[in-house]
Amino acid sequence: MALWRRGGLRARLLLAHLIVIAAGTLTLFVVTLFTAPTLHDRLMVAVLGPGHTAAQDPNMAAMEQATSAIFQTATQQALLLSGGAASLVAVAVSLVVSTRIVTPVRQMLAASRRIAAGHYAERVPAQGNDELAALAAQFNTMAGELEATERRRVALIGDVAHELRTPLATMEGYIEGVIDGVLTPSDETWALMQDEVGRLTRLVRDLQALSRAEAKQLALHPSLIAPAALIAQAVARLAPQYAEKAVALVRDAPADLPTIEVDPDRILQVLVNLLGNALRATPAGGRVQVTARHSADALAVTVTDTGVGIAAVHLPHLFDRFYRVDAARSRGLGGHGIGLTISKSLVEAHGGQIWVASAGLGTGATFSFTLPLRQP
Repeated sequence: MALWRRGGLRARLLLAHLIVIAAGTLTLFVVTLFTAPTLHDRLMVAVLGPGHTAAQDPNMAAMEQATSAIFQTATQQALLLSGGAASLVAVAVSLVVSTRIVTPVRQMLAASRRIAAGHYAERVPAQGNDELAALAAQFNTMAGELEATERRRVALIGDVAHELRTPLATMEGYIEGVIDGVLTPSDETWALMQDEVGRLTRLVRDLQALSRAEAKQLALHPSLIAPAALIAQAVARLAPQYAEKAVALVRDAPADLPTIEVDPDRILQVLVNLLGNALRATPAGGRVQVTARHSADALAVTVTDTGVGIAAVHLPHLFDRFYRVDAARSRGLGGHGIGLTISKSLVEAHGGQIWVASAGLGTGATFSFTLPLRQP
């Protein structure tokens, strides 16, 4: 038992095999030694016939005793030889089998240690269709997720630094200009610096929201609300901006849509974000339409624009944090590239889904999301 507790997996497997071998060999010896004499006597009677007994023929009695002794001796020697050979073969096979079982486990153990040390590119071979191969495949999937998470973490640090650098550099330039006398401290200068401070404030607020969203710590306060009223509120909030840019905003949400149990402020945030993105992507004279329909178990909302469209290469990444199709244009308009990420988290927190579709550049885009009519 001490060996069992101290030994590794290979030693335990080998010891288990040896116990099985010993039990099987002992059973073979006991059963053979107890049953062989009786079987021998029965076979002798069957061959010689019931009339040839030891009482009728003394020579036959001596012959039977000699034959029985020879048979028992031969049986014991055969058992010793065959049992020893079988045990050696079984031990060899056990070594091979235990090695084949332990090797993948050791590979995963070594890989897990390297991953723990920060080497997230480690993978283990996954061969075959057994449970160990499935475990190796799942291990590789886990390692891939950790590697992707680490890449996102590094990218997040770089993106945040980049987002902070621009307003800070602008403010630093204004302050140096004022100190050197190049710029006159005027209301316009202070207003420009206030704009940059506002950008920093919005970035911090968005980062806080993104952090809570990705940590699944969004606070939801659901209540029953009519979808048409919620969409009307979002349209009313952005109507002045649409009018200023001369972009038509069309609302198609029947008043008889079933009520939904959601957090109105969170879903309004999603609608405002989608409508705002559509406005930025649509030139003057274009058109944006928000539509709401329902099925037996879900409400579907779509925001369709006639804007610049989205290339296929960008579609899988639009909901990634800090991802921009046109970085310069988005930054100029004050976006940080995390609005869609937050929207995705908000929709999923309500049990819904969100996606985007576009036929390509110049064809516009359609953002859609669904919300369950009945919350789980």
